[in-house]
Amino acid sequence: MEEKERKKIILTALNEAHKAFESEEVPVGAVVFNTKTGEIITKAHNWVEKQKNPLHHAEIQAIEKALKKINDKFLSGYSIFITLEPCVMCAGAIAWARLDGLFYGASDPKTGAIEQGAKVFSHSQTHHKLKVAKWPNLECGALMTQFFKRKRK
Repeated sequence: MEEKERKKIILTALNEAHKAFESEEVPVGAVVFNTKTGEIITKAHNWVEKQKNPLHHAEIQAIEKALKKINDKFLSGYSIFITLEPCVMCAGAIAWARLDGLFYGASDPKTGAIEQGAKVFSHSQTHHKLKVAKWPNLECGALMTQFFKRKRK
């Protein structure tokens, strides 16, 4: 995949995170894309507060939409970019969906499960191995900081 496609994926996820921010949701955006071409299949943002459901994380919603769109139970051939390091629940969903890759823009020292905490994809019991990489993006982290500063006021 070319840099141009990677930037488009990151910007699309950031746009989703901004939608969440404006809706008083934790500003996380996710994009499922074709691993080889970078074509975006689905996008989503957190919807936990509006739905009053802790399962409505951006990652889960993006995965569900992608599965419906391709009419399959697995997402082989696709990857996901998330603006924030996924939690344990979302990392599990990513593994169960059998995505090719997981990319994220900012670390989450409190609830992240990739480079901290459970380190899901480094664990020997994780049934599905995939490519995991950080695509660092300063705006991803800055948006989270801004959101929680605003919440504390």
